[in-house]
Amino acid sequence: MNKFFSLSLILFILTITINCTAQQKQIMSKDTKKTIEEKVDSLLNIMTLEEKIGQMNQYNGFWDVTGPSPKSGNEAKKYEDIKKGLVGSMLTVRGVDQVRSVQKIAVEDTRLGIPLIIGFDVIHGYKTLSPIPLAEAASWDLEAIEKSASVAASEAAASGINWTFGPNVDVSRDPRWGRVMEGAGEDPFLGSKITTARVKGFQGDDLSQVNTIAACAKHFAGYGFSEAGKEYNTVSIDRSTLYNVVLPPFKAAVDADVKTLMNSFNELDGIPATGNKFLQRDILKDKWGFNGFVISDWASIKEMISWGHAKDLNQAAELAVEAGCDMDMESYAYVDELAKLVKKGKVDEKLIDDAARRILTVKYELGLFDDPYKYCNEALEKAVIGSDENRAAVLDMAKKSIVLLKNENQLLPLPKEGKKITVIGGLANDDNSILGSWRIASDDHSGVSILEGLQKYTGNQLTFKKGADVTVGKTAFTEELTINTTDTSEIKDAVLAAKDADIVVMVLGEHGFQTGEARSRTELDLPGVQQELLEAVYEVNKNIVLVLTNGRPLTINWASENIPAIVEAWQLGTETGNAVAQVLYGDYNPSGKLPMTFPRNIGQIPIYYNHKQTGRPVNADNNVFWSHYSDVASTPLYPFGYGLSYTTFEYSNLNVSKTNFNVEDTIEVTFNLKNTGNYAGKEVAQLYIRDLFASVTRPVKELKGFELVSLNAGETKKITLKLTKEELGFYDNNGDFVIEPGDFKLFVGGSSETSLETEITLN
Repeated sequence: MNKFFSLSLILFILTITINCTAQQKQIMSKDTKKTIEEKVDSLLNIMTLEEKIGQMNQYNGFWDVTGPSPKSGNEAKKYEDIKKGLVGSMLTVRGVDQVRSVQKIAVEDTRLGIPLIIGFDVIHGYKTLSPIPLAEAASWDLEAIEKSASVAASEAAASGINWTFGPNVDVSRDPRWGRVMEGAGEDPFLGSKITTARVKGFQGDDLSQVNTIAACAKHFAGYGFSEAGKEYNTVSIDRSTLYNVVLPPFKAAVDADVKTLMNSFNELDGIPATGNKFLQRDILKDKWGFNGFVISDWASIKEMISWGHAKDLNQAAELAVEAGCDMDMESYAYVDELAKLVKKGKVDEKLIDDAARRILTVKYELGLFDDPYKYCNEALEKAVIGSDENRAAVLDMAKKSIVLLKNENQLLPLPKEGKKITVIGGLANDDNSILGSWRIASDDHSGVSILEGLQKYTGNQLTFKKGADVTVGKTAFTEELTINTTDTSEIKDAVLAAKDADIVVMVLGEHGFQTGEARSRTELDLPGVQQELLEAVYEVNKNIVLVLTNGRPLTINWASENIPAIVEAWQLGTETGNAVAQVLYGDYNPSGKLPMTFPRNIGQIPIYYNHKQTGRPVNADNNVFWSHYSDVASTPLYPFGYGLSYTTFEYSNLNVSKTNFNVEDTIEVTFNLKNTGNYAGKEVAQLYIRDLFASVTRPVKELKGFELVSLNAGETKKITLKLTKEELGFYDNNGDFVIEPGDFKLFVGGSSETSLETEITLN
């Protein structure tokens, strides 16, 4: 009897296993006519609670696949959890060999064989690097930005990656915050347009294609307003700022069908974003109808303990999942605590089902169930990464990102022959700093230095002198830099070389690792002894072209007042030197415009163009009691939207078809744009509005339209930009979009300091 019972039990278990395997194959079969929703529901029906929670667990890379399997410690736990089906995603695993190895464990050694989604920080390129995102934003060229993201996606996908933790869509007004280099600057309208371009570039038209990857809009929300520009800090903003400045780029990402969002490290209204139900459930998932999934930032679930919001990891897991965070990055909170919480009745299993469903859906959309190894093709990896086509694309993006800040006496473009040119600055001969921050897959020293780019033009006598280094310590992404603040020994040699030069090109700025995550600064001047070097050279030769290579707006008052030509070259990635040289020598006419305001000094921060009016905006009574500084002008050094060209442009004949409009009307704003100089060039024509009276006070100007226009010398074009209720409305303090009748001013020009204006009335 016992033998018969045991045999029956074995047969029963075997039957269940066979049926489960058959179900799995049918669920995952690419030949089935079931929709993705039906496939996900069918798969969820055969998953255990622990397996569903496993999909919500992401681990960092941990294992060298060329060595033996880990046997003890944390690495062994990760390895065993993958084999048990308790891991849904890995990050920082890259390269076809590495990805295939971890994917093989998940697909072939687990009960259900659910593939992993492989994530990575593809911020401004993978191996072949585009400019840092803030620099790309300076191009105002949405097609080029989309192309840049698609190049990054193609290389990452060829290396086995199918998910990027980008784009960063944080609006920020504080250049002290190092992560401004990752975003699109201070303006929500421009930021929203760039967000859409980047999401489209990463994800393409069909996410299942082998050259696309899932995008992740981050950091949700308010991270760019970190107090004092300090990383991982608290955020305190009003609801009007949240709805009208912070959230619009995230809404644009959702409207562009972004597949994932990442929550942020900061708190908002006293609640860490990772555990903030108002943000993740009320706004994102309920009001906006977001169907993708939300991932925590690195260990941010666990960090709610440090914030004083959760007493232990168990409570942190409960708060995070209740708030709407679907996947845990490296906190071990969900995999260790969620099942216990569900079994105790403290967390509804429906929340687990919802999170797992969202994650599985993205995996199906990526085509991972059809072919878990579709991103593991060695031949494709070799052909795509670093291709001539990709290098050409990032070079094009780099040239479009450069902003000409000053050009007195037409010192630029440089003559191509017959001149003695001295190049000065440790950053001029640096092929690593120019790559910028957040480029962990790229090889060190793989960029074209600015000196190397200039040396390709052989008609002039070129001399290089370092003058000063920026750093004297290590320059790794994970380590603090030691800045050179004392060594002036090479300044004298640089000054002697400059004295005999016709023109001096000085390449100064920040090291690439002085910006990025945890790279906050309290001073924004030229680091180290570079200012001393600049002034010393100026004493002997005033024909200076200052090339800035940096990841944020800097305070360059002295240079702006004294140096005749200033080029904002940012950190432009792999092709930096070629891009800068082509601009300096006039083979490319710069057209970039600033996406962030440059302050006169630190005391002005935060300074931004779309500020409010205040109750005393001007000195009407000719006394001290008005909104101003007593020691410096309230105006910026260089305003948002500003940028020169080697040619000049004239705006005229601003018109609207009528002055009174109904809410449903489309307002056509027309004006003439003329190239009044001697070179063909491109101009970013910008349209701003001001809602003069509203239930919630509105900024003095808001960007609501722009067009990148190409004009030959002497050519005039009639430009038409359109306004609808979408541009004329705003969010009230309840988060509802409203369009209020009233009077509006319209402004047109080449920067936020516009040259033309008119008025309309909305009925």
